[in-house]
Amino acid sequence: MSSQEQRRLAGAYIRQQRKLADLSMRQVSAMVGISNPYLSQIERGLRAPSEAVAAGIATALGVSVEDLYEQGEGSEADGGLEAAIQAASELTAAQRASLTEIYRSFVRANDGDAPRGNAPEGGDPGGASGPE
Repeated sequence: MSSQEQRRLAGAYIRQQRKLADLSMRQVSAMVGISNPYLSQIERGLRAPSEAVAAGIATALGVSVEDLYEQGEGSEADGGLEAAIQAASELTAAQRASLTEIYRSFVRANDGDAPRGNAPEGGDPGGASGPE
């Protein structure tokens, strides 16, 4: 994934979280201590924030800095599903944001579990292996 695509994904995540928090661009930029145009460029993926600015944005939005960076470094599979959710015109913006956040919470919950898609011993995904 290109750095431009990473910036775009991270910026889209920042915008999504800002809207979920019901904050204007002006409010967030004031909280972080950056200009409104700079925040706009970050949200549109035109500029990458410094570590200090990323930390300020994360604090203002109530998310972790790691979440911001993970959005820019997401795998193609994760990005594909999230892109499909964002492209679902039959959903409202709030519904798309909620569905994306639910998906991400499941992914975060599974990060400490066994790798996804692995079947239990015996190869039976239902766990009921019988004689072959």
